[in-house]
Amino acid sequence: MTQAFDIVIVGAGMVGAALATGLGQEGFSVAMVDRAPAPKFDPGSAPDIRVSALSAGSERYLRSLGAWDHILNMRATPYRRLAVWDETPHPLSNLLPRTSNQVEFDAAGLNAPHLGHIVENSVTQQGLWQAAQAEPSVTILAGKGVTGITQTDAQVKVVLEGGEELTAALIIGADGAQSRVRDRAGIGVTRNQYDQQAMVISVRYQGPVQDITWQGFYPSGPRAFLPLYNVGASHSGESRASLVWYDSPEEIARLKTLNTEALMVEIQKGFPAELPQLTHIEDRASFPIARQHAKHYSAGRIVLVGDAAHTINPLAGQGVNLGFQDAQCLQSLLKEAKRAGDDLAKPSWLASYEQQRRPANRRMMFAMDAFYHLFSNQIPPLHLLRNLGLGTVRALPFARNRVARYAMGIDDELPAVIRQLTARLPGLSQL
Repeated sequence: MTQAFDIVIVGAGMVGAALATGLGQEGFSVAMVDRAPAPKFDPGSAPDIRVSALSAGSERYLRSLGAWDHILNMRATPYRRLAVWDETPHPLSNLLPRTSNQVEFDAAGLNAPHLGHIVENSVTQQGLWQAAQAEPSVTILAGKGVTGITQTDAQVKVVLEGGEELTAALIIGADGAQSRVRDRAGIGVTRNQYDQQAMVISVRYQGPVQDITWQGFYPSGPRAFLPLYNVGASHSGESRASLVWYDSPEEIARLKTLNTEALMVEIQKGFPAELPQLTHIEDRASFPIARQHAKHYSAGRIVLVGDAAHTINPLAGQGVNLGFQDAQCLQSLLKEAKRAGDDLAKPSWLASYEQQRRPANRRMMFAMDAFYHLFSNQIPPLHLLRNLGLGTVRALPFARNRVARYAMGIDDELPAVIRQLTARLPGLSQL
């Protein structure tokens, strides 16, 4: 059996489902294929271990797709403040004047209701699937993996498990960092493995849901707090949060071996005093940290989006926001190609997509690597540099607001204060 579509999207995660919905709204016939089954949401369940900080820009995009209300009807937590501080002692601290090392960003300073939302990845995906299912021209093929891709001058053919065949003018690879579509297209990647790993811990704590997300930097790596939601009547007065602990692979391995009680003690000891009193650990997971960038975003009738094209240091939870920006850009260009009567895989359109998105993705990679390099060591010049940077951002409202607007997805340009601080950092020019 062969089915014909305008576009086949391989990967039905957040970015793939967003693009399927958007292209369906533009009148394209779309098949969205994923080996995984349809996502499910249970309001009584513990939170997904994977969460993202969705920017204001992503919120606007999700609203336009009709997915945002679905997400809010499940659960999403707005954060109005974001704090960053340096807990690394200066190696020459006894010789230097003491300075404040904390910066706080506040939505009120931007005349905005919030800076963003902390949302479980499975909730965002579920909301987008509901939006995709409402589009008549979108066909969802869940539980079916891809076994073959063949390109010709006129079309591309996708073979699914079980022998079903799909034909299309274009395939979009949205199948993640280990993209099989990218491999089948023969597109290589540049990859940089960081020295640290990250441990994500779902916790409950005593007190109301907080409106701030924060990140403290320590010699061994950052510690982050992301607020989630109130537990409910069954645990009165408790709220949920996601914690992220960056450290050496050896230390993360040690933490993973601890029982719940011992890990809770380590967290309360290892995190800043701002961490609320924990009452329970619900889940934990760890993963390596790597930066990866596809050498090309397209090859023939195959084009990449999201993590299939790029992964960044998860320091600020910006990965999915970049993926949504890819989706918006590609959707807009394909709409123009259709209006012009062009082949959707015409090289000039796909080249335009890469010309727009590669620099933007590199800028965010640059920013995240800059923070990583600045805060992951105690070399005196870099320690002084980051303290000066925090001082500049704290003292100058304009600089602080520019950084906040960039993180919120309102501005595309890397703020000057970050460019200046990182101009001499080694290795960043190779991004």
